[in-house]
Amino acid sequence: MAYILGESERKYIAGQIDELKELLITLCGIPAPSNHEEKRAEFCKEWFEKAGGKGVYIDDALNVICPVNVTEDNEVVIFMAHTDTVFPDTEPMPLYEEDGKLFCPGVGDDTANLAIMMMVARYMLQSGKKPECGVLFVANSCEEGLGNLKGSRQLMKDFGDRVREVISFDGGLRMLCNGAVGSTRYRIEIKTEGGHSYGSFGNRNAIHHLSSMINTLYTLKVPVDGDSRTTYNVGMISGGTSVNTIAQQAEMLYEYRSNSNACLEKMREMFESVISAYRSMGIEVNVEVLGQRPGMGECRDPERQEKLLERAADILEAVTGNRPGRGSSSTDCNIPFSMGISAVCFGLISGRGAHTREEYIELSSLPVGFEVAMLFIGSYFA
Repeated sequence: MAYILGESERKYIAGQIDELKELLITLCGIPAPSNHEEKRAEFCKEWFEKAGGKGVYIDDALNVICPVNVTEDNEVVIFMAHTDTVFPDTEPMPLYEEDGKLFCPGVGDDTANLAIMMMVARYMLQSGKKPECGVLFVANSCEEGLGNLKGSRQLMKDFGDRVREVISFDGGLRMLCNGAVGSTRYRIEIKTEGGHSYGSFGNRNAIHHLSSMINTLYTLKVPVDGDSRTTYNVGMISGGTSVNTIAQQAEMLYEYRSNSNACLEKMREMFESVISAYRSMGIEVNVEVLGQRPGMGECRDPERQEKLLERAADILEAVTGNRPGRGSSSTDCNIPFSMGISAVCFGLISGRGAHTREEYIELSSLPVGFEVAMLFIGSYFA
């Protein structure tokens, strides 16, 4: 099938590039750390309503949902892009333009993808075109880190049995995510008697034992299941009172992840054996599960899944000239993937530095992604 924009769509894109950039800059200026997306969600709700959306609402998970042709029981296709950023900032982050690049933490992950989806949604809302089934345009919450995919989980809870396909716009133009990387995140705390660094010298130091545990975790050999990939990481450590205090408390944030459910289970077993070993030495170890992202489930309709992937690949190739690769990742699609629902995740922009303060997007990629999204979303509307 040839994917070519109609004259109306082409004129819309050409005439709205400046507004797309303005929308992106506005969104970047609204802080939205995971679990605190209220301000960005309210902006998106009002924007969808001004664009012609009817029945737009914010659900309990802070998802902004703009329904189109949704009845009480028809099937739905979900188009989503997440509102949250990985950064904890509650004040606007620095934004500037230089050498054809727009710099801002979170600008590519996922604010630019969100802005493009919103602009295409407006076209569909105002064009008079109708989808064959129900469509949900969703500015979803809590994709990043300890957000634990709360927004995606809520969508699947509310619409799961009715969902035909899920398309998440996240990442860049060169890759399709067609598989789930599952993970488990923990807070691990060690407590000891501590004391004065001179007067109580010899007492157990929580930092020392936490450091020893980290070293032990890093000596573990990751399991292998075919061509699986399994990783682990200690991302944060904290604890202690002062330079002259034997630490009574120290803690870390630790995760492991894999694209193999068998390897996830093996990692859990090895992790729990390490915790048990330290507890057997009389050390108080407290473990809290902070988040768990499921891996792949058994696809209900492999033929539909493959057609969805091929459609995305064909459109990306038609617009960019390059056929995207396929791979597994940890995205909002983990939840539908785990339920066997057909899903794909891909991005609409080019850039670098995701999850760093130096993140940027190439402004020249905005019209490219705009065209990709218009063709892809438009293929569901007649």
